[in-house]
Amino acid sequence: MIEIAILIALHATGLAMLLALWRLVRGPTVPDRILALDTLNIDAILMLVLYGMHARSQVHFEAALILAMFGFTGTVVLTRYVLRRDIIE
Repeated sequence: MIEIAILIALHATGLAMLLALWRLVRGPTVPDRILALDTLNIDAILMLVLYGMHARSQVHFEAALILAMFGFTGTVVLTRYVLRRDIIE
């Protein structure tokens, strides 16, 4: 029963990734694109965790943690660049 729920969640996450990708491509503003990129990052983390649960592998959880750290850093850098036009203070 849990396997079916995991597969449904994987498909729903895939659909969410497609919708976020649409927003990333269409825009219309830079903050919309940054938010779409952050949403894609969160969806990718969720996809890795769900697949790790499906495959019963702990490697996917570690990869999700690394992706979360890089995603947070990327979001902060992009937001700082948009607000100040400078990355390093």
